[in-house]
Amino acid sequence: MFAVIKTGGKQYKVAKDDVIKVERLAGEAGDTVQLDQVLAVAGDDGALTVGAPVVEGATVSATLLEQARADKIVVFKKKRRQNYRRKAGHKQEQTVLRITEISAKGGAKKAAPKKAAAKKAAPKKAAEASEE
Repeated sequence: MFAVIKTGGKQYKVAKDDVIKVERLAGEAGDTVQLDQVLAVAGDDGALTVGAPVVEGATVSATLLEQARADKIVVFKKKRRQNYRRKAGHKQEQTVLRITEISAKGGAKKAAPKKAAAKKAAPKKAAEASEE
């Protein structure tokens, strides 16, 4: 069973016991976090439930492992022959989560199979031939 969740402006495919790093969420180590923006849920039987835009009633529970900071990103600006150099750094704050449970209550919409494109080229050729 897996789910696709949205948090911090990004989407993550998660399953039970996965450890993911997301944009900083409020809380301390050991807290339980409920992620309710579930975009899709797939069951053990392979049935995929897709939301529009979210699956109603579906939640993902996670345990907050730690509040951390990502690796440093160096921002370096230079204009050649102008003696212009600027160096700055940035460390993005992030939260480490362990997925504990995926709950897919109330998901009624199934993913529809893709429809074949209709062919419209044949009638145009017939119309062009009759005009000449």
